[in-house]
Amino acid sequence: MPALVLLGAQWGDEGKGKATDLLGGSVDYVVRYQGGNNAGHTVVVGDQKYALHLLPSGILSPGCTPVIGNGVVVDPSVLFSELNGLNERGVDTSKLLISGNAHIITPYNVTVDKVTERFLGKRKIGTTGRGIGPTYADKINRVGIRVQDLYDESILTQKVEAALDGKNQLLTKVFNRRAIETDQVVEELLTYAEKLRPYVADTVLVLNKALDDDKVVLFEGGQGTLLDIDHGTYPFVTSSNPTAGGACTGSGVGPTKISRVIGILKAYTTRVGAGPFPTELFDEDGEALRRIGHERGVTTGRDRRCGWFDAVIARYATRVNGLTDFFLTKLDVLTGWEQIPVCVAYEIDGRRVEELPYSQSDFHHAKPVYETLPGWSEDITKAKTFADLPKNAQAYVKALEEMSGAPISAIGVGPGRTETIEINSFLK
Repeated sequence: MPALVLLGAQWGDEGKGKATDLLGGSVDYVVRYQGGNNAGHTVVVGDQKYALHLLPSGILSPGCTPVIGNGVVVDPSVLFSELNGLNERGVDTSKLLISGNAHIITPYNVTVDKVTERFLGKRKIGTTGRGIGPTYADKINRVGIRVQDLYDESILTQKVEAALDGKNQLLTKVFNRRAIETDQVVEELLTYAEKLRPYVADTVLVLNKALDDDKVVLFEGGQGTLLDIDHGTYPFVTSSNPTAGGACTGSGVGPTKISRVIGILKAYTTRVGAGPFPTELFDEDGEALRRIGHERGVTTGRDRRCGWFDAVIARYATRVNGLTDFFLTKLDVLTGWEQIPVCVAYEIDGRRVEELPYSQSDFHHAKPVYETLPGWSEDITKAKTFADLPKNAQAYVKALEEMSGAPISAIGVGPGRTETIEINSFLK
Protein backbone atom coordinates (compact mmCIF):
# COMPACT_ATOMS: atom_id res chain seq x y z
CA MET A 1 0.00 0.00 0.00
CA PRO A 2 1.21 3.55 -0.69
CA ALA A 3 3.02 6.13 1.36
CA LEU A 4 1.81 9.51 0.10
CA VAL A 5 3.23 12.99 0.56
CA LEU A 6 0.78 15.88 0.37
CA LEU A 7 2.28 19.37 0.22
CA GLY A 8 1.67 22.94 -0.87
CA ALA A 9 2.89 23.79 -4.36
CA GLN A 10 2.76 27.59 -3.94
CA TRP A 11 3.33 29.82 -0.87
CA GLY A 12 1.07 27.84 1.45
CA ASP A 13 -2.66 28.22 2.24
CA GLU A 14 -3.53 26.17 -0.86
CA GLY A 15 -6.13 24.04 0.89
CA LYS A 16 -4.02 21.12 2.11
CA GLY A 17 -6.42 20.50 4.97
CA LYS A 18 -9.29 19.78 2.58
CA ALA A 19 -7.13 17.41 0.56
CA THR A 20 -5.81 15.61 3.63
CA ASP A 21 -9.29 15.30 5.04
CA LEU A 22 -10.55 13.87 1.73
CA LEU A 23 -7.97 11.10 1.98
CA GLY A 24 -8.14 10.75 5.76
CA GLY A 25 -10.98 8.24 5.68
CA SER A 26 -8.92 5.96 3.43
CA VAL A 27 -5.56 6.11 5.19
CA ASP A 28 -4.33 4.66 8.46
CA TYR A 29 -1.87 7.38 9.54
CA VAL A 30 -1.63 11.11 8.80
CA VAL A 31 1.75 12.64 9.69
CA ARG A 32 2.81 16.26 10.12
CA TYR A 33 6.51 16.24 9.29
CA GLN A 34 7.66 19.88 9.69
CA GLY A 35 6.67 23.34 10.84
CA GLY A 36 4.67 24.19 13.94
CA ASN A 37 1.68 26.30 14.84
CA ASN A 38 2.69 28.80 12.16
CA ALA A 39 0.72 26.69 9.68
CA GLY A 40 -3.04 26.38 9.51
CA HIS A 41 -5.68 24.23 7.87
CA THR A 42 -9.41 24.89 7.60
CA VAL A 43 -11.47 21.74 7.23
CA VAL A 44 -15.26 21.86 6.70
CA VAL A 45 -17.18 18.75 7.81
CA GLY A 46 -20.89 19.08 7.14
CA ASP A 47 -21.91 22.39 8.67
CA GLN A 48 -18.91 22.37 11.03
CA LYS A 49 -15.70 24.29 10.35
CA TYR A 50 -12.47 23.31 12.08
CA ALA A 51 -9.32 25.44 12.16
CA LEU A 52 -6.23 23.33 12.84
CA HIS A 53 -2.81 24.86 13.47
CA LEU A 54 -0.49 22.18 14.83
CA LEU A 55 -2.49 18.96 14.67
CA PRO A 56 -2.59 16.82 11.52
CA SER A 57 -5.86 17.18 9.63
CA GLY A 58 -6.40 13.42 9.87
CA ILE A 59 -7.38 13.87 13.51
CA LEU A 60 -10.90 14.58 12.23
CA SER A 61 -11.14 11.18 10.50
CA PRO A 62 -12.32 8.28 12.71
CA GLY A 63 -10.00 5.29 12.48
CA CYS A 64 -7.01 7.37 11.39
CA THR A 65 -3.98 7.77 13.67
CA PRO A 66 -2.62 11.36 13.60
CA VAL A 67 1.13 11.72 14.13
CA ILE A 68 3.33 14.73 14.93
CA GLY A 69 6.74 13.73 13.58
CA ASN A 70 10.25 14.51 14.75
CA GLY A 71 10.59 17.35 12.24
CA VAL A 72 7.80 19.40 13.87
CA VAL A 73 8.36 22.01 16.59
CA VAL A 74 5.72 21.84 19.31
CA ASP A 75 4.35 24.60 21.52
CA PRO A 76 2.72 22.58 24.34
CA SER A 77 0.31 25.35 25.31
CA VAL A 78 -0.98 25.59 21.74
CA LEU A 79 -1.15 21.81 21.44
CA PHE A 80 -3.35 21.36 24.50
CA SER A 81 -5.50 24.36 23.64
CA GLU A 82 -6.19 22.78 20.27
CA LEU A 83 -6.79 19.31 21.74
CA ASN A 84 -9.17 20.71 24.35
CA GLY A 85 -11.09 22.64 21.71
CA LEU A 86 -11.59 19.50 19.62
CA ASN A 87 -12.53 17.38 22.64
CA GLU A 88 -15.20 19.92 23.59
CA ARG A 89 -16.67 19.49 20.11
CA GLY A 90 -16.79 15.72 20.45
CA VAL A 91 -13.69 14.87 18.40
CA ASP A 92 -11.72 11.86 19.69
CA THR A 93 -8.07 12.93 20.00
CA SER A 94 -6.82 9.94 22.03
CA LYS A 95 -5.01 8.28 19.10
CA LEU A 96 -2.58 11.18 18.60
CA LEU A 97 1.11 10.22 18.64
CA ILE A 98 3.97 12.70 19.16
CA SER A 99 7.61 11.96 18.42
CA GLY A 100 9.84 12.08 21.48
CA ASN A 101 12.45 13.69 19.20
CA ALA A 102 10.24 16.64 18.23
CA HIS A 103 11.59 19.94 19.54
CA ILE A 104 9.73 22.10 22.05
CA ILE A 105 8.99 25.78 21.43
CA THR A 106 10.00 27.35 24.73
CA PRO A 107 8.81 30.71 26.10
CA TYR A 108 12.21 32.24 25.37
CA ASN A 109 11.99 31.14 21.72
CA VAL A 110 8.76 33.13 21.37
CA THR A 111 10.32 36.16 23.08
CA VAL A 112 13.39 36.12 20.84
CA ASP A 113 11.22 35.75 17.72
CA LYS A 114 9.09 38.78 18.54
CA VAL A 115 11.86 41.15 19.63
CA THR A 116 14.10 40.21 16.69
CA GLU A 117 11.35 40.83 14.14
CA ARG A 118 10.55 44.22 15.64
CA PHE A 119 14.24 45.10 15.62
CA LEU A 120 14.47 44.38 11.87
CA GLY A 121 11.94 47.14 11.10
CA LYS A 122 11.55 47.56 7.33
CA ARG A 123 13.71 44.48 6.75
CA LYS A 124 11.38 42.18 8.69
CA ILE A 125 10.67 38.73 7.27
CA GLY A 126 6.98 38.59 8.13
CA THR A 127 7.36 35.87 10.77
CA THR A 128 4.28 34.84 12.74
CA GLY A 129 6.12 35.59 15.99
CA ARG A 130 5.38 32.15 17.41
CA GLY A 131 8.98 31.11 18.09
CA ILE A 132 9.28 28.76 15.13
CA GLY A 133 12.51 30.14 13.65
CA PRO A 134 14.41 30.46 16.95
CA THR A 135 13.38 26.89 17.88
CA TYR A 136 14.76 25.52 14.62
CA ALA A 137 17.88 27.64 15.13
CA ASP A 138 18.33 26.07 18.57
CA LYS A 139 17.89 22.65 16.97
CA ILE A 140 20.65 23.32 14.44
CA ASN A 141 22.86 24.91 17.11
CA ARG A 142 22.34 21.78 19.26
CA VAL A 143 20.88 23.64 22.20
CA GLY A 144 17.26 22.68 21.51
CA ILE A 145 14.81 21.13 23.97
CA ARG A 146 13.13 17.93 22.80
CA VAL A 147 9.91 16.35 24.05
CA GLN A 148 11.88 13.50 25.62
CA ASP A 149 13.90 16.00 27.70
CA LEU A 150 10.81 16.75 29.78
CA TYR A 151 11.22 13.36 31.46
CA ASP A 152 14.67 14.06 32.91
CA GLU A 153 14.64 17.22 34.98
CA SER A 154 18.44 17.29 35.30
CA ILE A 155 19.02 17.15 31.55
CA LEU A 156 16.21 19.65 30.95
CA THR A 157 17.71 22.14 33.38
CA GLN A 158 21.18 21.82 31.85
CA LYS A 159 19.83 22.34 28.35
CA VAL A 160 17.68 25.34 29.25
CA GLU A 161 20.60 26.91 31.10
CA ALA A 162 22.90 26.41 28.10
CA ALA A 163 20.34 27.89 25.72
CA LEU A 164 19.76 30.95 27.92
CA ASP A 165 23.47 31.74 28.35
CA GLY A 166 23.60 33.41 24.94
CA LYS A 167 19.98 34.48 24.68
CA ASN A 168 20.02 36.48 27.90
CA GLN A 169 23.09 38.35 26.67
CA LEU A 170 21.16 39.21 23.52
CA LEU A 171 17.98 40.18 25.35
CA THR A 172 19.63 42.39 27.98
CA LYS A 173 22.46 44.00 26.02
CA VAL A 174 20.97 44.37 22.53
CA PHE A 175 17.20 44.53 23.04
CA ASN A 176 17.18 46.05 26.55
CA ARG A 177 14.89 43.31 27.83
CA ARG A 178 14.86 41.53 31.18
CA ALA A 179 16.85 38.29 31.49
CA ILE A 180 14.86 35.04 31.60
CA GLU A 181 15.31 32.77 34.62
CA THR A 182 16.24 29.13 33.97
CA ASP A 183 14.18 27.78 36.89
CA GLN A 184 11.07 29.60 35.71
CA VAL A 185 11.30 28.06 32.23
CA VAL A 186 12.02 24.57 33.57
CA GLU A 187 9.08 24.77 35.98
CA GLU A 188 6.71 25.77 33.18
CA LEU A 189 7.92 23.06 30.81
CA LEU A 190 7.64 20.35 33.46
CA THR A 191 3.93 21.12 33.89
CA TYR A 192 3.39 19.60 30.45
CA ALA A 193 5.37 16.39 31.01
CA GLU A 194 2.57 14.18 32.37
CA LYS A 195 -0.02 15.69 30.04
CA LEU A 196 2.16 14.78 27.06
CA ARG A 197 3.15 11.32 28.25
CA PRO A 198 0.15 9.38 26.83
CA TYR A 199 0.92 10.71 23.36
CA VAL A 200 4.72 10.35 23.23
CA ALA A 201 6.05 7.49 21.10
CA ASP A 202 8.90 6.28 18.93
CA THR A 203 7.05 7.42 15.84
CA VAL A 204 9.88 6.40 13.47
CA LEU A 205 9.40 2.79 14.56
CA VAL A 206 5.61 3.06 14.51
CA LEU A 207 5.46 4.45 10.97
CA ASN A 208 7.97 2.05 9.45
CA LYS A 209 6.21 -0.93 11.02
CA ALA A 210 2.90 0.39 9.69
CA LEU A 211 4.28 0.53 6.15
CA ASP A 212 5.75 -2.96 6.55
CA ASP A 213 2.25 -4.10 7.52
CA ASP A 214 0.76 -2.57 4.34
CA LYS A 215 -0.87 0.34 6.13
CA VAL A 216 -1.46 3.58 4.23
CA VAL A 217 0.53 6.55 5.55
CA LEU A 218 -0.10 10.13 4.43
CA PHE A 219 2.57 12.76 5.10
CA GLU A 220 1.18 16.29 5.42
CA GLY A 221 3.39 19.34 4.94
CA GLY A 222 2.71 22.77 6.36
CA GLN A 223 3.30 26.04 4.47
CA GLY A 224 4.31 25.51 0.80
CA THR A 225 7.13 24.86 -1.64
CA LEU A 226 8.06 28.53 -2.11
CA LEU A 227 8.43 28.89 1.67
CA ASP A 228 10.97 26.05 1.94
CA ILE A 229 14.15 27.12 3.74
CA ASP A 230 16.31 25.71 0.91
CA HIS A 231 14.08 25.93 -2.15
CA GLY A 232 11.82 28.90 -1.38
CA THR A 233 12.09 32.65 -1.91
CA TYR A 234 14.84 33.06 0.70
CA PRO A 235 14.99 34.88 3.08
CA PHE A 236 11.20 35.27 3.01
CA VAL A 237 10.67 31.63 3.92
CA THR A 238 9.87 29.37 6.85
CA SER A 239 12.57 27.65 8.91
CA SER A 240 12.00 24.06 7.78
CA ASN A 241 11.52 21.95 4.65
CA PRO A 242 7.88 21.67 3.50
CA THR A 243 9.11 20.11 0.23
CA ALA A 244 8.89 16.36 -0.34
CA GLY A 245 12.37 15.62 0.98
CA GLY A 246 11.32 17.03 4.34
CA ALA A 247 8.77 14.23 4.70
CA CYS A 248 11.61 11.72 4.98
CA THR A 249 13.83 13.63 7.43
CA GLY A 250 10.83 14.87 9.41
CA SER A 251 9.37 11.41 9.94
CA GLY A 252 12.20 8.90 9.71
CA VAL A 253 10.69 7.11 6.72
CA GLY A 254 13.10 6.52 3.85
CA PRO A 255 12.51 7.90 0.32
CA THR A 256 12.20 4.44 -1.25
CA LYS A 257 8.94 3.99 0.68
CA ILE A 258 7.27 7.09 -0.81
CA SER A 259 4.99 6.10 -3.69
CA ARG A 260 3.22 9.35 -4.65
CA VAL A 261 3.84 13.05 -4.10
CA ILE A 262 0.74 15.24 -4.42
CA GLY A 263 1.02 19.01 -4.80
CA ILE A 264 -1.86 21.26 -3.74
CA LEU A 265 -2.43 24.15 -6.13
CA LYS A 266 -4.89 26.97 -5.69
CA ALA A 267 -6.62 27.97 -8.96
CA TYR A 268 -5.06 31.41 -8.40
CA THR A 269 -2.17 32.39 -6.10
CA THR A 270 -1.93 33.82 -2.59
CA ARG A 271 0.84 34.69 -0.18
CA VAL A 272 1.03 35.79 3.47
CA GLY A 273 3.92 37.88 4.77
CA ALA A 274 6.70 39.75 3.00
CA GLY A 275 8.62 38.74 -0.10
CA PRO A 276 8.36 38.81 -3.90
CA PHE A 277 5.07 37.87 -5.56
CA PRO A 278 5.10 38.49 -9.36
CA THR A 279 1.36 38.06 -10.02
CA GLU A 280 0.14 40.03 -7.00
CA LEU A 281 -2.90 42.20 -7.72
CA PHE A 282 -3.50 45.60 -6.19
CA ASP A 283 -6.80 46.29 -7.97
CA GLU A 284 -10.46 45.28 -7.79
CA ASP A 285 -9.67 41.78 -9.06
CA GLY A 286 -7.27 41.22 -6.17
CA GLU A 287 -9.82 42.43 -3.67
CA ALA A 288 -12.51 40.24 -5.26
CA LEU A 289 -10.29 37.14 -5.00
CA ARG A 290 -9.63 37.97 -1.35
CA ARG A 291 -13.32 38.49 -0.58
CA ILE A 292 -14.79 35.55 -2.50
CA GLY A 293 -12.01 33.18 -1.49
CA HIS A 294 -12.15 34.25 2.18
CA GLU A 295 -8.41 34.80 1.99
CA ARG A 296 -7.43 35.35 5.58
CA GLY A 297 -4.72 33.29 7.27
CA VAL A 298 -6.09 30.52 9.51
CA THR A 299 -3.21 30.88 11.96
CA THR A 300 -2.09 34.48 11.43
CA GLY A 301 -5.46 36.17 10.91
CA ARG A 302 -3.74 38.33 8.29
CA ASP A 303 -5.27 39.13 4.89
CA ARG A 304 -3.55 37.11 2.19
CA ARG A 305 -2.01 38.84 -0.80
CA CYS A 306 -3.82 37.64 -3.94
CA GLY A 307 -2.82 37.23 -7.58
CA TRP A 308 -3.46 35.21 -10.72
CA PHE A 309 -2.24 31.65 -11.22
CA ASP A 310 1.52 31.40 -11.76
CA ALA A 311 2.50 28.45 -13.97
CA VAL A 312 6.22 29.19 -13.51
CA ILE A 313 5.90 28.45 -9.80
CA ALA A 314 3.81 25.35 -10.50
CA ARG A 315 6.48 23.94 -12.84
CA TYR A 316 9.13 24.65 -10.22
CA ALA A 317 7.12 22.83 -7.55
CA THR A 318 6.75 19.84 -9.87
CA ARG A 319 10.51 19.71 -10.35
CA VAL A 320 11.81 20.14 -6.79
CA ASN A 321 9.20 17.82 -5.25
CA GLY A 322 9.03 15.19 -7.97
CA LEU A 323 5.25 15.66 -8.04
CA THR A 324 3.16 12.82 -9.43
CA ASP A 325 -0.21 14.60 -9.09
CA PHE A 326 -1.88 17.93 -8.41
CA PHE A 327 -4.98 18.67 -6.33
CA LEU A 328 -6.42 21.93 -7.70
CA THR A 329 -8.41 23.85 -5.07
CA LYS A 330 -10.82 26.80 -5.06
CA LEU A 331 -11.74 26.63 -8.73
CA ASP A 332 -15.19 27.91 -7.70
CA VAL A 333 -13.69 31.24 -6.60
CA LEU A 334 -12.97 32.11 -10.25
CA THR A 335 -16.62 31.78 -11.28
CA GLY A 336 -17.89 35.07 -12.71
CA TRP A 337 -14.77 36.39 -14.46
CA GLU A 338 -15.19 36.84 -18.21
CA GLN A 339 -11.45 36.51 -18.80
CA ILE A 340 -8.86 34.91 -16.48
CA PRO A 341 -5.17 35.81 -16.90
CA VAL A 342 -2.59 33.09 -16.25
CA CYS A 343 1.12 33.83 -15.82
CA VAL A 344 3.04 31.61 -18.25
CA ALA A 345 6.49 33.24 -18.00
CA TYR A 346 8.36 36.23 -16.56
CA GLU A 347 9.98 39.21 -18.16
CA ILE A 348 13.29 40.07 -16.47
CA ASP A 349 15.31 42.98 -17.84
CA GLY A 350 13.71 42.55 -21.25
CA ARG A 351 14.23 38.77 -21.36
CA ARG A 352 11.44 36.17 -21.38
CA VAL A 353 12.11 33.57 -18.68
CA GLU A 354 9.96 30.44 -18.42
CA GLU A 355 11.58 28.85 -15.36
CA LEU A 356 11.93 30.22 -11.84
CA PRO A 357 15.16 32.27 -11.69
CA TYR A 358 17.64 31.05 -9.09
CA SER A 359 18.83 34.60 -8.45
CA GLN A 360 16.98 36.47 -5.70
CA SER A 361 17.57 39.76 -7.52
CA ASP A 362 16.10 38.45 -10.76
CA PHE A 363 13.01 37.12 -9.00
CA HIS A 364 12.44 40.45 -7.28
CA HIS A 365 12.43 42.12 -10.71
CA ALA A 366 10.31 39.50 -12.48
CA LYS A 367 7.21 40.80 -14.27
CA PRO A 368 4.47 38.34 -15.21
CA VAL A 369 3.79 37.46 -18.85
CA TYR A 370 0.12 36.60 -19.13
CA GLU A 371 -2.05 34.52 -21.40
CA THR A 372 -5.80 35.10 -21.01
CA LEU A 373 -8.28 32.23 -20.86
CA PRO A 374 -12.08 32.55 -21.17
CA GLY A 375 -13.97 32.39 -17.89
CA TRP A 376 -17.37 30.98 -16.91
CA SER A 377 -20.42 32.18 -15.00
CA GLU A 378 -22.14 28.89 -14.12
CA ASP A 379 -22.19 27.65 -10.50
CA ILE A 380 -19.77 24.71 -10.27
CA THR A 381 -20.17 23.81 -6.58
CA LYS A 382 -22.58 20.95 -7.37
CA ALA A 383 -20.33 19.38 -10.03
CA LYS A 384 -19.53 15.73 -9.26
CA THR A 385 -17.50 14.82 -12.35
CA PHE A 386 -15.12 16.67 -14.64
CA ALA A 387 -17.75 16.52 -17.39
CA ASP A 388 -20.17 18.44 -15.12
CA LEU A 389 -17.94 21.52 -15.27
CA PRO A 390 -18.65 24.25 -17.85
CA LYS A 391 -16.54 23.86 -20.99
CA ASN A 392 -14.46 26.94 -20.18
CA ALA A 393 -13.76 25.65 -16.68
CA GLN A 394 -12.67 22.33 -18.16
CA ALA A 395 -10.39 24.16 -20.59
CA TYR A 396 -8.92 26.22 -17.74
CA VAL A 397 -8.07 23.08 -15.75
CA LYS A 398 -6.54 21.37 -18.78
CA ALA A 399 -4.43 24.45 -19.58
CA LEU A 400 -3.11 24.62 -16.01
CA GLU A 401 -2.32 20.90 -16.10
CA GLU A 402 -0.34 21.25 -19.32
CA MET A 403 1.57 24.29 -18.04
CA SER A 404 2.34 22.77 -14.64
CA GLY A 405 3.86 19.47 -15.68
CA ALA A 406 1.82 16.94 -13.67
CA PRO A 407 -1.73 15.58 -13.96
CA ILE A 408 -4.52 17.28 -12.01
CA SER A 409 -6.12 14.32 -10.25
CA ALA A 410 -8.67 16.15 -8.06
CA ILE A 411 -10.44 19.51 -8.12
CA GLY A 412 -11.98 21.46 -5.26
CA VAL A 413 -15.21 23.10 -6.39
CA GLY A 414 -16.33 24.41 -2.99
CA PRO A 415 -15.26 24.56 0.65
CA GLY A 416 -17.30 21.57 1.84
CA ARG A 417 -15.94 18.10 2.45
CA THR A 418 -17.92 16.61 -0.43
CA GLU A 419 -17.37 19.46 -2.90
CA THR A 420 -14.52 17.76 -4.70
CA ILE A 421 -14.19 16.14 -8.10
CA GLU A 422 -11.90 13.11 -8.08
CA ILE A 423 -10.45 12.41 -11.51
CA ASN A 424 -7.75 9.86 -10.60
CA SER A 425 -7.62 8.10 -7.24
CA PHE A 426 -4.55 8.93 -5.17
CA LEU A 427 -4.65 5.45 -3.62
CA LYS A 428 -4.21 3.34 -6.77
